[in-house]
Amino acid sequence: MEGRRLEARPESYQSIRRGWCLGDADFRKELLAQATQRMGAHHYGEERRATAEAKAEAIVVSDLQRRCWQGKLPEGLPKGDPRKVALALRLRAESTMSVGWIATRLHLGTRQYATKLLCQARRTPGAAPVPAARVDKVGD
Repeated sequence: MEGRRLEARPESYQSIRRGWCLGDADFRKELLAQATQRMGAHHYGEERRATAEAKAEAIVVSDLQRRCWQGKLPEGLPKGDPRKVALALRLRAESTMSVGWIATRLHLGTRQYATKLLCQARRTPGAAPVPAARVDKVGD
């Protein structure tokens, strides 16, 4: 038995020691789907983060498909596009992802600018948020 233990290579166990899931991508997706329904106190950081990210990504993909955008945002949409801001509001309401993650995923610019857009949209429900015009000062 001791000889077998010495024969084993430690790098072969690396995938088991790192991460929470051992299996292919489909198996991981199935586990994440189950975890969103039954998250308990025994689930820790990595599982919770992966589950929340999978849920948020599913919201993004479903919204993009609903808009017939083939699963990705069209090129050239402005940072403050009302459709992107509406999706960001939905993500904040239905998921636990940070504003930084949402800003990066939806190409809303910086976290601070995304927060500003979300605040503007919450203040005026029904009206599309209009990004503030940038005014460059001319030297005296």
